[in-house]
Amino acid sequence: MLFNSLNTLRSLIREEPAKAQNFTQELSNVLRYMLQENTTQRTTLAEELEFIEGYTFLLTMRYEDNLIFEIETDKKYNHYLLPPMSLQVLIENAVKHNEISHRHPLNVSIRTTDDDMLHVCNRIQPKITNSTGTEIGLKNLVKRYSLLFNKEIVIDNNGDKFCVSIPLINPGTYENTNH
Repeated sequence: MLFNSLNTLRSLIREEPAKAQNFTQELSNVLRYMLQENTTQRTTLAEELEFIEGYTFLLTMRYEDNLIFEIETDKKYNHYLLPPMSLQVLIENAVKHNEISHRHPLNVSIRTTDDDMLHVCNRIQPKITNSTGTEIGLKNLVKRYSLLFNKEIVIDNNGDKFCVSIPLINPGTYENTNH
C-alpha cells in the first residue's frame, strides 16, 4: 500500500500538484491511524469508517473512476466494535484479486444490516494475470474475531460475487461478557 501510494504521489506531483497536496494529507492520516491502531485490539465503526474514508481516497486517486465505493452504514452502529483495520483488509483483498480497468470498473459495497453485521461485497472480476493469494489477510481477520470476540466471520463466494460479513460487536454486550 505504501509503495503504491508513493508512486501515485510521484505522478500527481508532476501532473496535478494541487491534488498531490490533498493526497499527501490523506496518506499522512491513513499512516497515522495504522500506527496508532496497531496498538489497540478494537475500535469503533465510526473510527474505522473515518480511516476508510482516507484509505478509499488514496485508492480512488490511484484507480480514478475505475474503482467505486458504495458505503451505506446505519449510524446506530457507529459505537459498535470491530478489530482495527478490518475494512482495510477486506478492501485490499478486493483490489488485489480483481481486475480494475476502464472496461471492468470494480464496485465495492460496504453495508450494515439489522443483524449487527457489516457486509463487504464485490463482483468477481479475475485478473488476467493469475494472482493466487495466500489468504493471509482473511485468515488473520478470522483469528482476530475468534480471539477478541469469540465470533466468526462469514465468507461467501458464489462464483459471481464475493462477500465477507463481519460481526459488529455491541460494546454493552462485549463489556458484560468479558469482565
